[in-house]
Amino acid sequence: MELRTRAVHVVNEPLGDGSRPLSVPLVQSSAFAFDSAEELAAAMAGPDGRYVYGRRGNPTVRSLEQTLAGLEGGAGAIAFASGMGAISGVLLALLRPGDRVIAQRCLYGGTFSVLSDLAERYGIEVVYVSGDDVAAFEEAAVHPAARVLVLETIANPTGQVADLPGLLAAARRLGVTSVVDNSLASPVLCRPLELGADVVVHSATKYLAGHSDVLAGAAVFADDGLRRRVWPRTVELGACADPFAAWLVLRGIPTLPLRMREHCANAAALAELLRVHPRVTAVHYPWQPSHPSYDHARKVLSGGGGLLSFELDGGRAAGRALVERVRIGRLALSLGGVETLLTHPASTSHRELDGAALAAAGIAPGLVRMSVGIEAVDDLWADLEQALAQG
Repeated sequence: MELRTRAVHVVNEPLGDGSRPLSVPLVQSSAFAFDSAEELAAAMAGPDGRYVYGRRGNPTVRSLEQTLAGLEGGAGAIAFASGMGAISGVLLALLRPGDRVIAQRCLYGGTFSVLSDLAERYGIEVVYVSGDDVAAFEEAAVHPAARVLVLETIANPTGQVADLPGLLAAARRLGVTSVVDNSLASPVLCRPLELGADVVVHSATKYLAGHSDVLAGAAVFADDGLRRRVWPRTVELGACADPFAAWLVLRGIPTLPLRMREHCANAAALAELLRVHPRVTAVHYPWQPSHPSYDHARKVLSGGGGLLSFELDGGRAAGRALVERVRIGRLALSLGGVETLLTHPASTSHRELDGAALAAAGIAPGLVRMSVGIEAVDDLWADLEQALAQG
């Protein structure tokens, strides 16, 4: 069954009378009653039993988890309150003091902050490597404390696409658990579990939900044993997804393939127009042959995605000025919604990084990140042209 068919037919359990509602019911309950103490105790044994308490499971949340597991080709999933909840919950469950994490150098700023905090608080060693150098990863992973590899399918905001087949195969061979953030690609463009990943995480706030109205996250697991190992940490942290948030994500998923098609088409068109504009010094979009990750992108992605970034002459001041001059695009931190959003990463999402770290991550002072929406591409280009023309 094609993914766009699976996306429409999200997992939806029948009602007690055998009928099945067309949309997943919102079960907005924090707890569930039982007739006997024995039944209640048995229900608390694991993540897949009867519903007990909202932190431990909910019918609407479970529908989302099963739907995402199906879309990513996983054995099971855990829904979280946010994407950062997902990455934090997974890493806290997998790591112990003294362990080593090998991470892609070009990572989302929030993930970078989590890894830095783990290093400072718990003595976890973090080794950063290029996303396309398998030999460098192997050198770092041949170590008794190496435990986890952290990658992104499409890096935010430079568009770097990691050598997923090579890195994931090496991680499996060396016994290192691989965690891939697939938020920017979504299962429409890439399914890392099929390439050998152990865990895929999502900020479901982004493309999965797609309407800028919910915070949610998820982790999908290739092995159900690993999911059961992580699940107690979710309960302890209280990082579980709210049922209304899960319901909103489920509402967005049926249109995900259609939206991704438009996001990709618009972003590719704008990337080409920006490439030849005299005020633009560089464009970062993995579907362009000039991008360093172009070959990897063509191997692992079915489209270039909806996120692009570009550098302006004039540096930091020019980048900040442009994001204030657009009229259709909005100045906002998020991405993946139907509307176009722009940010200046050096002063927002990656503000935690100093100049050296920004340079190492490939983020220039004048770089502008653009989450391209599904508006008419001619309108989006006219908006960019007028903003660029103001100098």
